[in-house]
Amino acid sequence: MNSTEKDELSGMIKSIRNMGITVLLVEHNMKLVMGVCDRICVLNFGEKLAEGTPEYIQSHEGVIAAYLGGGDVG
Repeated sequence: MNSTEKDELSGMIKSIRNMGITVLLVEHNMKLVMGVCDRICVLNFGEKLAEGTPEYIQSHEGVIAAYLGGGDVG
């Protein structure tokens, strides 16, 4: 998707969420995820690594190691 399409998708997800409907988003674009999600669950090799707010996930050492450091955290 280009940036315009991502912005439109983000707006649609927020609109649905604001209607009180739960949205399950499976996505690897972290800017999109951090911008629309209230809670995030991070999986690593099929196992839950972390769950919490975007702020918590961004600072979680295991998430950083698994997704930015390239290591297997388990």
